[in-house]
Amino acid sequence: MQVDLTGTFNVTRLAIPHLKKSNAGVIISMSSVAGRFGYANRSPYCTAKWGLIGFTKTLSIELGAYGIRANAILPGAVGGARIEKVFEGRAEASHQSLEEIKKKAMAVQSIKRLVDPKDIAALAVFLASDAAKSISGQMLPIDNDMQSAS
Repeated sequence: MQVDLTGTFNVTRLAIPHLKKSNAGVIISMSSVAGRFGYANRSPYCTAKWGLIGFTKTLSIELGAYGIRANAILPGAVGGARIEKVFEGRAEASHQSLEEIKKKAMAVQSIKRLVDPKDIAALAVFLASDAAKSISGQMLPIDNDMQSAS
């Protein structure tokens, strides 16, 4: 909670006076699909990620008059060591095999792969660019079309 929600709140709060002086202020919050669906046994994380969605939407309303755009990126399961540890923890807690857990995770999304971290970075670069100058107050999932929490 302190890193995901309070940390984002404090950094953004301190940046806003500077963004107001800019011609192209952009705020990009890093939420999660946990902010759309929630996950069992992860209530602090989900609470923080839902909070970032409300925070981002409110910022877009409050700061639009200054030309500041605010959007949130909502990644799904991102490839890398972190998701592997999550899968291992789920397998241990549920007494299922790691392969069963991975299969369940892929079953709830249309594109059957983990999100590439480079794709998240590319989305952030796009949102910060002039190509996205009319996009604000949006929650942008990058989750291989995830339909529910796994």
